[in-house]
Order: sequence, then structure tokens, then C-alpha cells
Amino acid sequence: MKRDAVIDFLNGYLKSAEIRDASQNGLQVEGRSEVKKIVFGVSASLELFRRAAAAGADMIITHHGLLWGRPLAVKGPFRSKLALLLDRGISLAAWHLPLDRHPISGNNARLMNMLGARNLKPFGIYDGQAIGFKGGFSRPKTVREITGILGEGLGSRCLAFARGPEKIRTLGVVSGGAASLLEQAAAEKLDLYITGEAAESSQEAARENGINFLAAGHYNTEKTGVQALALLLRARFRLRTEFIDIPNPV
Repeated sequence: MKRDAVIDFLNGYLKSAEIRDASQNGLQVEGRSEVKKIVFGVSASLELFRRAAAAGADMIITHHGLLWGRPLAVKGPFRSKLALLLDRGISLAAWHLPLDRHPISGNNARLMNMLGARNLKPFGIYDGQAIGFKGGFSRPKTVREITGILGEGLGSRCLAFARGPEKIRTLGVVSGGAASLLEQAAAEKLDLYITGEAAESSQEAARENGINFLAAGHYNTEKTGVQALALLLRARFRLRTEFIDIPNPV
């Protein structure tokens, strides 16, 4: 496949142009024009780049890229990352909020599907746009059941503040660092709010609002989107794809 054909397809599929974001979504570093293998990861770390190069990648796709709307001096770790990509002819692309909010391949839709939630609707307003989903269960679940599902599916150790109903029928999910949206979940009378990272205020906010709160890890809640893109591109274009896990407890 041509590199630009892959980028154009994903920009259209994820509707990048329609979404406000600090991330420069799409192609961030231009490598060779032909793509045979794409490596996927959550964050654009030097360790990921090294492993991707060793795996024979022509392109790397991440959720957290290198470019976030402000100029950076080309020095230190940033220089090392660019040097590796340019020396090996490896392209880097990233999709941030577009990959959080996509209704099929997005982090939040995939988490809801993993939990068996139904009737998904947009939820979690950030910068004037919904980036997560809310839904419900046909059979109520407990916090323990949900942490077990996420623990197995994500390889995550969940932090739970069980301050709401024991039987959970409704929930909202916004992956990553979205602890501040707990009060939106409470305002919508949801039984549970799931995100990646907890804030210092999360425990008492959950108690005060009578809602269950669960943090399953910023990194772990944002693995599912890039994994979904790997499967999509492999099936659609018959490209070789590989997800490289760089475990992160946060």
C-alpha cells in the first residue's frame, strides 16, 4: 500500500477533520512511500520506536503522537525519536480524540462492548464535543464483576471507589485522563463512571455524588482503539500489522 492511501483512509474513517484536538492527527513524520507492515502502540515512545524498527515496521500508528500544537526544540529524547524514524524511513501517524470517540473502533466504544453494554449514546463533553459513550446492561452487574472483566480484557489493575448503587445498570466511559468528567456522569444519574486515571478528588467526588468510580489505567483503557485499527487495516488492505505492548500501570 501507498503510505498516503493508508493515511487518507484513516483520516476519513475517523473523521479527523471534524474534531477539535490539541493533537496533530494524521501523518506526523513522513517515511518511505510504500507500506508493507504497520506497528501499533498507545504512545510515541522511544522504546516503541526501537521495537517497531526491530520488527520491520514501515509505519507506526499511535494514539498519543509526538506533535501537540506547539513547536518543540529538536533535542534530547525528541531528537532521538525523530532521528530513529528518519534514519529507518519509518512513518509516524497518530489519532487522539478521533480514536476516542469513534463509534466502532474507538477506545470508549470498544470498552463498552467489552463490558456488554447496550444502547450506546454519546457522552462526556470535552471542548464542546462528546468523546465517550454511555449505555446500560440488560442484567445489572457489580463493581467486582466489571473490574474482573476489565482486568482480564485489558490486563489492568483497576482502582475502584464503590460509592454508588450496588447493582449497576447504567454507566458512562471516557478513556484516558478524564477524571474531571465524573460529575457529568453523576448529573446524568449514571450508576458508574469509568475512566483511565483517578484524580486526588475522585474518591470524595464519588462519595458526594453517590456514584461508583473506576479507573482502569490511562494506558490500558487506550489500547483497544489502536488494536481495532490494526485488525481493520489487516482485513481491509491485507497489510501486516502488529500491536506492541509497552506495559504501563498508569
